[in-house]
Formats: sequence, C-alpha cells, structure tokens
Amino acid sequence: MRIRNFVWLLAAVAIAGCDNGGGTTTSSSSGGSTPTGSSAKKLVVGVVFDTGGIGDKSFNDSANAGVQRAAQLLGADVKTVDSTSEKDYESNMEGLVEKGCNLIFAVGYKQESALKTVAPKHKDVSFAIVDDVVDLPNVRSLVFSEQEGSFLAGYLAALVSKTHKIGFVGGETGPLIKKFEVGYVAGAKTANPATDTTGIKYTESWDATDTGKLMASSLFTGGCDIVYHAAGRCGLGVISAAADANKFAIGVDSNQDSVAKGNVLTSMVKRVDVAVFDTIKDVKDGKFTAGTQRFDLKSGGVGLTDFEFTKDKIGPENIKKVADESKAIVDGKTKVPSTDAELTAYLAGLKKTP
Repeated sequence: MRIRNFVWLLAAVAIAGCDNGGGTTTSSSSGGSTPTGSSAKKLVVGVVFDTGGIGDKSFNDSANAGVQRAAQLLGADVKTVDSTSEKDYESNMEGLVEKGCNLIFAVGYKQESALKTVAPKHKDVSFAIVDDVVDLPNVRSLVFSEQEGSFLAGYLAALVSKTHKIGFVGGETGPLIKKFEVGYVAGAKTANPATDTTGIKYTESWDATDTGKLMASSLFTGGCDIVYHAAGRCGLGVISAAADANKFAIGVDSNQDSVAKGNVLTSMVKRVDVAVFDTIKDVKDGKFTAGTQRFDLKSGGVGLTDFEFTKDKIGPENIKKVADESKAIVDGKTKVPSTDAELTAYLAGLKKTP
C-alpha cells in the first residue's frame, strides 16, 4: 500500500466543501486515463462531500486535499459537490456521472445506501466510499482504524492532564464515532487508570459549531482540562472553547494544531487525503481494484501530529512514552478495542495486570 511510503510524524519521534445542494465545481482540467488505463479519455474525478462540507478543517477538507493533489500531480479534472442533507447523496452522484466522471468518491459512511443504488447502474464507472464497506465489483471501500490513533490521543491526554479528568465530544452517534470514543478511553486508562473519562457528549450533528462549543465549555467548567473531538465542523467549536478557557482540545482527521496554537494539544490525523490520492492514481495507472483497504497505525493511516506548538507543555518524557505505546500497537502487543464490549474486556484485563 502506497501509504507506507509516507513519513509518519509519530514514528519519527520514536527514534529521537463548492456549491450546496448539487452544484459542482471543476478544480482542474487536464488529460488523464480511464479506470481501464485507456489514454483516450480524461481522468475525471468526482467527489460527493458529506454534510459539513469544505471548510470543516477536518474530514471533508482531508478528502479535498487528496483530490486537489491529484489535480496538480496527476492532471485529474476534479469536480466536487457538497451535500446539504442525506437526500442529496444519490442525485449528487448521478450528476457527477452525467458530467463524465470515471471515478467518484462518496465521502462518509452515510452515503452507503445511495452508493448501493447508484454504482450498480454505472458499471463502467469506478466508485470509492470513505468510512464504510460496500461490496460491489466497481466500489473500493476505504476504512480506517480510528481507535488506534484515538488510543494514543487518550494516552497522551491522561499523561498531560492536571485535573485527571478529560472529555470527549462526538458528532452523530454510531459505530464509527464509537471507535474514536472507545480508543480514547482505553488509551487514557492505560496511561493512568485513575483518569476520569466519564465526560462524553454527542452533538448529533456535523456542522453545529455552537453546539460543539457549548458542550466543550460545559466539560471544561466541569473540571476537564482536555477535550478530544470527533465531530466534524462542530469540532471547531470545541477548539474555540478550549482557547477561551485556556485549556486543551485534541483535533481530529486533519492537522488542526494551528487552529488555536498552544490550545490544541495534538490532532489525531486520519489520512483520508492519502487514501483518496492513492485511489485516483490507481485509476490513472489502470490498477483500480474493488474491495476493502484498511489504513491503520502500522501503515501510517492514523496517528498523532508532531506537537508543533505544544512540545514544551508535553515534555520529552511523555512524548517518548507515547512513541513507545505507538510501537506496542504496531507490534501487536497492545490490541486496541473499538466497541463498548471490547472496551469492557480491555479494562478488565488492565485491572489484572500487575
């Protein structure tokens, strides 16, 4: 997997969305190849963004970075469209097919149903979905081990917290965001079993920044000094609340460390950009295959940033501890839970460990 060729920041430490509701925008236009490798047609890439859209500095922006890189380096003609609600997904996909796209990305697990409807009708078009699995012969599923990167975020938070009370703000309730929450709690309890991790809230939205800020503010007022978010654009509200309280937020998906310099402890980066770029390159090279591709800590698909603005607040000893724990996950010594049931078993195992 090409993602292995990317230098992952934490590993280095160890050794020392466009128009709303259906409008499309062409970002770049240049010659390319079809999914079958023919040079007779342009490589035209379409992207249906999830609600929250471009500008979330998170999930959608990471996907957009991947397609824009493909426009620059691979000569792809990129067409993107935002979705104002779930009912837009199917029509947005069909609109991109009509515009001649030979590869279309569905960004977000909520597009699964629409993709299952659209993809079988256009067997000559390649599709990819981020964060869900669709088993169709012309669909590639791009999934991530978010729990592993979140484990490191929780581990670091417990090491740094002075109140020994940390919080979490998720977006919409579901199995995907549960992986972030569970990994975070497991990491915190591994670093310090006494850490209070009960401050967990869900916005049930991806774009209500005011709600994210209100929830984070209540967690800070309640004694948390670090709050991790996995809430899309809502997370910008969490970071704003951290800056106002002079506490720490932990960013997600993209590198959000610079959103509030010194108040974002780190970000749990999820390399959607690399997964997207690699898929586009496979189409251009005639190497596209359907099936599931998983991006984990070992492959560099998830991990923490390099603490650009917080190294002095974390300290070299804690940075090394996180790097060591990262290696334990990569080596298979630490098995990170991803569900509530797995978390319960994991925590029970910690209590038995001398």
